[in-house]
Amino acid sequence: MLTVVWGLGWVVTSIERTAYPRFKRLITAHELYLFFSPTRDELAWASDATDCDEHLLALLLMLKSYQRMGCFPKLDVPEMVVTGPASRPSTSTSTP
Repeated sequence: MLTVVWGLGWVVTSIERTAYPRFKRLITAHELYLFFSPTRDELAWASDATDCDEHLLALLLMLKSYQRMGCFPKLDVPEMVVTGPASRPSTSTSTP
């Protein structure tokens, strides 16, 4: 996606598509489900690697964020991602 910087006449790439990706400001429910729902294998791996629900959620958030953006995010993960599909892994039915 290209964005025109008004007044300057520049055309720049959206920040989400640069070498320094960030979370989009608005993430649709479909995108949350598609990109942040853990698979059964990911859930099993993360469950084995953690000892409490808080650590499970943190690990799944980092895993899915890395898969989506290609890097680990800063600690400013949007609330909608935190409370999205990864926060309810037992209800996920996505498959690899």
